[in-house]
Amino acid sequence: MENAKRTVTCGDLKAADVGKKVVLNGWVHRTRELGGLTFILLRDRYGITQVVVGDKAPPAVKEAAASLKSEYCIAVEGTVAARQQKDINPDMATGEIEVEASEIEIFTKSEPLPFAIDEVRQKDGTIVLPNEDLRLKYRYLDLRRAPMQHNIILRSKVAFATREYLTGKGFLEIETPTFIKSTPEGARDYLVPSRVHPGKFYSLPQSPQLYKQLLMVSGFDKYFQIARCYRDEDARGDRQPEFTQIDMELSFTNREEVLEVTEGMMGHIFQKTMGYTLPAKFDRLSWDDAFDFYGTDKPDLRFGLKMQDAAFMAGLSDFNAFKAGAAAAGKDIERHKRSGLKALVVKNVADKYSRKKVEELEAVAKTYKAKGLAWMKVDANGKFEGGISKFFAGHEAEICEKLSAEKNDLLLFVSDEKWQVACTALGAVRKQLGKDLNLYDPKDEFHFVWIIDFPYFAWNEDENKWETEHHMFTLPQKKYWPTLESDPGAVKGDLYDLVLNGYELASGSMRINDPELQQRVFKIVGYSQERAQKAFGFLVQAFKFGAPPHGGIAPGLDRLVMLMCHEESIHEVIAFPKNNVALSPMDECPSFVDQSQLDELHLRCTETEQE
Repeated sequence: MENAKRTVTCGDLKAADVGKKVVLNGWVHRTRELGGLTFILLRDRYGITQVVVGDKAPPAVKEAAASLKSEYCIAVEGTVAARQQKDINPDMATGEIEVEASEIEIFTKSEPLPFAIDEVRQKDGTIVLPNEDLRLKYRYLDLRRAPMQHNIILRSKVAFATREYLTGKGFLEIETPTFIKSTPEGARDYLVPSRVHPGKFYSLPQSPQLYKQLLMVSGFDKYFQIARCYRDEDARGDRQPEFTQIDMELSFTNREEVLEVTEGMMGHIFQKTMGYTLPAKFDRLSWDDAFDFYGTDKPDLRFGLKMQDAAFMAGLSDFNAFKAGAAAAGKDIERHKRSGLKALVVKNVADKYSRKKVEELEAVAKTYKAKGLAWMKVDANGKFEGGISKFFAGHEAEICEKLSAEKNDLLLFVSDEKWQVACTALGAVRKQLGKDLNLYDPKDEFHFVWIIDFPYFAWNEDENKWETEHHMFTLPQKKYWPTLESDPGAVKGDLYDLVLNGYELASGSMRINDPELQQRVFKIVGYSQERAQKAFGFLVQAFKFGAPPHGGIAPGLDRLVMLMCHEESIHEVIAFPKNNVALSPMDECPSFVDQSQLDELHLRCTETEQE
């Protein structure tokens, strides 16, 4: 072939192109022989085009076509022809045409594949995927699959739309260092030894937090960065050792502006990349209400099923298990004066839930430290049956009225003297019911909610000290400043989380910009002045030179794209992720290194011998 460079992609050609001479480049997706003809499905990232080698094709073309196998990389020159009406494939973008090959050039051959690039489906339509480590070992082949191509392309579009929106709002994209000072708080740091400074280490950033605050002091009032971050923590489906976040910071701002900018950015991203319209304003829930109604600070609001306060039931019987939970409402338990007796009314499912199925839900509740899951049903006559029904016989009318329960409803209860334990356990049951009963509203594909008014401090019982719920640079809400030291447990932070479909998508806050207030927070969490100076002295020093009020947020790009793609793991939206034990089967990373490299870095391995 004189010129094998493509003139069109495999997703370009339509009926209007019939008669054109074209050159296609791509991979052989599939071949088949039929009535003396060879049909080749040729694929690139833009689509698939059918190529036909007919009786009139030159012998060399027929010979080349007969030799083709899956994933050969080839060029095809030919003429676009219309398919017969009966052969049109409405499921293909190029289904109205085919290309009659006049030349075929094989760029490279492919060895037999470790797994099929084409989708393998079970009878119920479920896609069968190879073992994940096998996929990661041959990730370059896995990335050829159409779902992976879709995900990575969408990720690129999301990143572009992010830059487009924020740049249009006056933000500057500024890079911050990836070799930084180690401040071992929160997750473990990844450390990088210095060759030229023996015994000293750089750290890879868990976030650009300190640097973006310094940029605010520097006068760059609107900053953003699509930032690579690193945390040495156990991997999970929605976490990786290295990840990407959309990092933002604003000066002379307040919470309302940060939320408004984020809502606008998400709206732009979804509209630009998916044609999906989000509401201009997202729902808001206080942290207290999120736990009280949904049992979590990252509730999935695609379905209702709100938890209810059932403290009144403790006075209706001698069922002792309810007494402690109801009594919690009169105590200041974990900073809250709310009932530890919570109820879920699951509508019209009593006939579907046997004792065994309820016991499965109870196992979920116990995983979250509940002592048990009490239950009863409302029968066809409006009477209680099963479970704890005998303790509340005769009180059906009052209970059903207060809990809005009706015939064939299932009533579930968790009682605990600790409000948060009761909420969390029953919230986990709610989440399981949403999945089991398919309660998600199909019209509410993406449901965002802001969680606000978080507790600022949490009491660490193991270490007998206060610690911050988020980070130490969060601004306490101003009304609590006078009582920071005297009542840390009551303090609310000026911080906010963005939740999407039950996943925490972003955390953000207004920041402390007063050195004295920062020192007060350090002292409450047990940071001596010397320790604070050693870890964060450069930031506190900067605040002495006219630091503006500022705040920001950092949505996770990986998690956002995962949810947009309806995937359950961020592995599916990262080109080259690590597996669930932070290894890369493809390039065998991490790996041992030569002793000479360790010597240069002044390091010695003491626990693991190098192989």
